[in-house]
Order: sequence, then C-alpha cells, then structure tokens
Amino acid sequence: MRRPALYSRSAPRPIATPAGTVLPVPPVPGAQPATLPHLQKLAAAARHPGTLWAAIAALALALALPGTPWRTPVQRQLTQDDINAAVMHTLTHKALPSPAARAAAAVGPSLVRVEGEIEGPKDRRGRAEMGRGVGTGVVIIDNGTILTNLHVVQEASNITVTFADGTESPAAIVNTQPENDLAVLRALKIPDDLQAATMRSTADLMPGDEVVAMGFPFGIGPSVSAGVVSGLKRGFKSPEGGQVMGNLIQFDAAANTGNSGGPLVTMDGQVVGIVTAILNPTPARTFLGIGFAVPIENAAAAAGQPPF
Repeated sequence: MRRPALYSRSAPRPIATPAGTVLPVPPVPGAQPATLPHLQKLAAAARHPGTLWAAIAALALALALPGTPWRTPVQRQLTQDDINAAVMHTLTHKALPSPAARAAAAVGPSLVRVEGEIEGPKDRRGRAEMGRGVGTGVVIIDNGTILTNLHVVQEASNITVTFADGTESPAAIVNTQPENDLAVLRALKIPDDLQAATMRSTADLMPGDEVVAMGFPFGIGPSVSAGVVSGLKRGFKSPEGGQVMGNLIQFDAAANTGNSGGPLVTMDGQVVGIVTAILNPTPARTFLGIGFAVPIENAAAAAGQPPF
C-alpha cells in the first residue's frame, strides 16, 4: 500500500560540491550570531509578570483607539422615525388581513354547524320522511354549551352539532328563551381544545359600527359576510308565527336561511348578538339588506351567564 510522504522542517545543511568538497553555509549579511546567554535573558524577560501586564495594557489601548479595524461598532439607538419607516415598509410590501378577516378568525374556532332531524309530512301509508334543517350556533362555554335559535331545533327529533375541527356530536336542548327565539344546547362530545367565543356588551354599540355575520347559509360554510350596524332597539314580527321580538340589532351583513343562530361579531372579534331573522316581504325568504340579531345580553341570560 502506497503511503503519502511525510515532511518536517530541518536545519540548513552544508552544500556538497560535485567533487565531494563540503562548503560552509554563507552567513546572512548584517546578522549577529546569538549567544546562549543572550537567548536566556530574552526568555527570562518574556516570563516576567510585568512583561505580560504590559502586553495586556497595550492590547487594551489598541482596542480602545477609534478607527481600530477590529473594534466593535457602537449600535445606533432606534428613533421614532426608524419605527415609522419600518411600519410603512411593512404596510406597502406586505398584505395584511382585513379587519373582517381578523374578526372572523377570532370567532371561527367557536362556530358550530347545527343540524336537526325533522319529521316531514306523512304519505298515504302513514309514513313520514325525515328531513334535515341546517342552522348555526356558537360556543359560549368551553364545556360544550352552545347558543342557537329556538326555531332551528325546536321541532327536531335529533340534533347533531359539528365543531370547527370536524368533531361531530349529538346535542340536547338544556334551556330555551322563546321570547327571544333562543335555545341553549349542550354537546355530549367535545374537542379537547374547544374554544369559547368572547362576548361583548352592546352598551357602546352604535349605528355604523362594522360587524360580520358568520354561519352556514343554505348549508354552505362556514361563511362570513361583512356590513355595519344599521340600527338598534328594532322590533320584528315573525311572518310565520306572528311572534313579536323587540330590542333587536339591525344589520346589513348578508344573512340567509342557515345563518340563524350564528354570531354577529364586531371588528375586535367579540360576539354582540345572535342572528335570528331577516326582513323580506316577499315569499322568497332571501336577504334584502335587513337582518336582525338578539343582543348578547339576552342570549347570555338564556345560558345562565352573568350580565355584563
């Protein structure tokens, strides 16, 4: 096996002539031969503590002198102009989510799809077909307590809720508030990390405030629509049962069949109402720009939550 050559430093050797005559190595011009006592003095001086401290002091002085190449530069402190410039750079180069998107993202984990199995009309043989109604709910307590509309579940023989992570569970009605068309459900099975929505008082709510309506219109969703509060303390009479409700929030964010029971959310991601009805004087039952929500104070009372 071939081995690589190894090299080491060696002292100058005498030069041999072809005839075998050995010539001395010529001295370096101007060099003085070092004697053994002189070398010993140099070594002793290098070992002296004073020499070491002198070297340390010289190095520290060199580092402290301005313009030293290896000196660490002093960092300039940030000013308000620097912060403003950084913010403007971010705003102009990065698309930020809209306020409506941020509000929907805050409540999204608490949104629930509510399905009720409803018995349809009987045929000639006395058998009824089972249909399914779809509505919306919102988790207000992380033990599986859900707010929705009473008209979504009151005729259902079986209720199923689907949480934001896809978990499905049977649910039961634990309380109702018919005067405000509200029902409180309790899911039998809940996700481990179930998140309850944050509720907010309507005391400082004003016409013109931006809101989003969230839910499952016509079973499609989760869906988000944006609008504003159009008015407060509105009244509404149901065209079906003639029920009259008062103290409602009027809004113009699009809502349709299936949005019932869903949250009305402010731009800070907090629930101020439960969507309950739309006004449409035609038989179409579609949105014309006027929706109503029950204030969350009423809804929280239905669930046994303390008032704001």
